[in-house]
This record gives sequence, C-alpha cells and structure tokens, in this order.
Amino acid sequence: MTLALLDSASLYFRAFYALPDSMRAPDGTAVNAVRGFTDTIARILTDRRPTRLVACLDADWRPAFRVEALPTYKAHRVAEEGDGIEEDVPDLLSPQVPIILDLLDAFGLCTAEAVGYEADDVMGALTHRERTDPVEVISGDRDMFQVVRHTPTPATVWYVGRGWNKVEVIGPAELAEKYDLPTEDTGPRYADMAVLRGDPSDGLPGVPGIGEKTAAKLIREFGTLAALREGAAAGDKRIPKRAQTNLLASAEYLDAAPTVVAVAVDAPVVLDREDRVPSAPADLDRVMALKEKWDLGASVDRLLKAISG
Repeated sequence: MTLALLDSASLYFRAFYALPDSMRAPDGTAVNAVRGFTDTIARILTDRRPTRLVACLDADWRPAFRVEALPTYKAHRVAEEGDGIEEDVPDLLSPQVPIILDLLDAFGLCTAEAVGYEADDVMGALTHRERTDPVEVISGDRDMFQVVRHTPTPATVWYVGRGWNKVEVIGPAELAEKYDLPTEDTGPRYADMAVLRGDPSDGLPGVPGIGEKTAAKLIREFGTLAALREGAAAGDKRIPKRAQTNLLASAEYLDAAPTVVAVAVDAPVVLDREDRVPSAPADLDRVMALKEKWDLGASVDRLLKAISG
C-alpha cells in the first residue's frame, strides 16, 4: 500500500528535453513530452506498483505570497512577452500540457492542485496529511527533499534528476548522509540549509559566502536556522567571523526566504477524483482516440499494460 505523488511539471519538462522534438502527431504537434511523461508513469506503475497515485499540478507556478516575500523568486523565468506573469515555457512544450491532462483524465488517473499554490505545495500538503500509507514523491526537484520523514508514515523522494533508470531513493537517512545534515527532522533541516545556500534557478541569492557545505555544517552545529541566527546575533564563537557578518547583513533575506523555500503544508489541495490506481482505463475508447490523434503509439500501450497489471 503506497501513495505515489508525481511532480508532473518536473517530469514532463524533463521528458521534453530528454526526447527529440521530432516526435510529432499527424498535425505536426510535438508529442515528445507526452510520450516521455506517459512512459514514466508506466514505469512507476510497473516498477513500484503503488495502490494510490496523484499527478500533482501547478495552479500557480509563481505564487503571489512567495513573490511578495521575495520579489526575485523565479523572476528570471517570467516570459518577456504578454502580461509579465506567464512562465517562459518552450513553444513546443506548451501545446503538449493539455494533451497530457486529457490522457490522465481518460485513463482515470487522479490529478490534484491548489489555487494559488505550486505542485511542490500540493505534494507537501498531501504528504503532511497522509496517515495511512507510505509516501513516494517522484520528482527531479531537490526542493522536495524537505518532505522526507519517518512518521507518521514513511515519506521518501524518488529523485529522477538523471532519469528513472538512475533514480535515487532519498529518505531521512540518505538525506542526512548526502548533505551531512542532522539525523533528526532531516527534511526541515534540509530546507534550512537550502535557505542559507540559495538557489539561482529559483532566484534565491542565499547568504553570501555560505555554500552548501558551510550551510550544512552550521545547521548541524546549531540544529535550526532560527538557532543559528540567534547565535550570530549573540556573537557565538562557533560561527566564523565572516559568516557571522554575512548572516547579520542578510537579515531581510533570511526573514523572507523560509516562506519561499518551505512547502505550504496547509495548501487547500483539491483532487479531481479518488486517488486509487484504476485497474482499467476510465474511458478506453477515449484513450484509443487520443492515441490515434496524437500518434502516441507504444507509450499508451505500455501505460495500458501497466494499469491492467
């Protein structure tokens, strides 16, 4: 009995860049992301056999509450054209997202989103409230490492940054070892480290002079970001002078960044249907029509086989 949570955008973005855009439907529409995403779900169902599965979606890729806290958040990803709030998505990928959603619906696979929140928040909230089954978060985004836990049910991240064939299974023990973090509350401590380290891909500058190793060392020494900041304010000798100076100078950033980095476990998640993996497609005729219309071939066949067992 396992709940699989899919970081949908992360997975279809990776599929888009991993497969050639010469994969086209009869009308010329690129379908490389559709095929890759469909194949990934088939592999997950075949290899992991989860009893429940939710494809988590971005209702808002750059939520207002995060931008208000830190205006640089994902600012470099905003499309130059249009209203200035749309994400800069490759032209060949955008038309494929509705096809992916149509396919999920036809197969009867559950999707979930929360108005005003990102897929990260959806996965975080669903993990936070799960009290029955182990949770497996499938994502290529290291931000999700913060949700790993032992109780009340185990939660691990199946990190597919290098593809499903090279998946890394990250639980609390693996996370503590990988980043030399505390073994208690390792997920939240990863989030603390991420605040200090920063992430240019998300527009988080981090604290100057504090890279990943130094950040992990400081969190391990002080236990939490809050305790570290208290130590810096008190002139704690365990903090190198330069790091202490930079921590104090970065007070405004450190006040705001935790809101940006931490997943919103209270996000109002809405599921479009019951999350149990179906034993057969919800609408086989529609699945086959989509297969033919978009020339999805063996990818749809593999998912059909994976669902039927």
